[in-house]
Amino acid sequence: MGGQATGAQPLAAAAAEGGQQTRVFDLPEACVAHVLALTSPRDACRAAAVSPCFRDAAGSDTVWSRFLPPDYPAILQLHQAPASRLLLSRNGAKASSVPVASSPPATKKEAYLGLTDVAVLVDDGGMAVWLARGSGAKCVALSARRLSLPWEDGEFSWRWMPHHLSRFADVVQLVSCTCLDIYGRLPTAALTPATAYAAYLVFDTADDHRGLSFPDQETTVSVGGRTVSRHAVCLRPDDDEARKFIGADSANNGGVRGPTLRRDGWWEVEIGRLRTNDEAVDGEEVAVSFEVLGWQPKRGLIVEGVEFRPL
Repeated sequence: MGGQATGAQPLAAAAAEGGQQTRVFDLPEACVAHVLALTSPRDACRAAAVSPCFRDAAGSDTVWSRFLPPDYPAILQLHQAPASRLLLSRNGAKASSVPVASSPPATKKEAYLGLTDVAVLVDDGGMAVWLARGSGAKCVALSARRLSLPWEDGEFSWRWMPHHLSRFADVVQLVSCTCLDIYGRLPTAALTPATAYAAYLVFDTADDHRGLSFPDQETTVSVGGRTVSRHAVCLRPDDDEARKFIGADSANNGGVRGPTLRRDGWWEVEIGRLRTNDEAVDGEEVAVSFEVLGWQPKRGLIVEGVEFRPL
C-alpha cells in the first residue's frame, strides 16, 4: 500500500505541474455509461440530472440494456400486441384496460419504461409480467386460473366470472366449502435472480362472506421444497364474528397479518417472503399457500390471483 502511494505521488505532482487534472467530465461517455450500468435505473435517472455528460451516458443503450431482463425481447413482442396489454398507473394500479396501439421502442430506455407502465399477459393470459420501475426486477402475477383450488367441482364450490377491476379474463368466487386451501407454483427462473421478493394473495370478499373473519388462517412460502416463511393471517378481521363462532378475540392474536386495500380496488395480504438465488436452478419452484384452519362453513372469497413483487 505504501509503495503504491509513493509511486502515485510523482505522477500526481507531474500532472499538477503541467496543469493537467482529470475530471469526470473528461472521461469518455462509454466509460461513464459503463459505471452507470453497474448502478440501478433509479440512480441512472438521478445521475442524468447532474450534468449533460451524465445525461447522455445515462440514456444510452449500454446502460438500459443492463437493466432489462434477458427475456425482454419475448415480453416486448407481447407488449406490442394490443390484446395482451394492460396500462398501469405509476403506482402500479390499473389505469385502463383498453387496447392501445404500440410501436417498437426506439431505445432500450424506452423499452424499459414501457415494461414498467404495462403489465403484459403471458401464458395464454394466465400470468402477467411487468418491471419494478426503481430496480428493474420482474414482477409476476398468477391468475386464479393458475392456482390450485379445493373442491373444483363446477358451480357448487366455486364460480368463475369476469370482474371489472381484474387484469385477467376472469376471477373466481367461493360459493361454499368447509375446507379451504389455495396453492400456487412458479418457477424461480421466472423471477429476477438475487432479489428479495414478497408474495401476496390478491382478493376481495362478497357482502355475505362467511368464515373469513377468524384469526386461524395460515400462509406459507416454500422454495425448492423448503419452507422459508410461515405466517398467521386473517383476511377479514372481525372480533364479533370470531367470538360468536370460536370464542376468540382477533385483537388479542398478536402477529396476525391483516389485509391492505390497494389503489386498484383489490385487497391483498402478504403470504410471505423469499430471496432468489444468484443463478436460477433448473426445475426449482417457489410454492405459496393460503389455508383456513378448521371446518367452519366458508363462502364469499373472491380470488384474483397471487403476486410476486420485489421488496
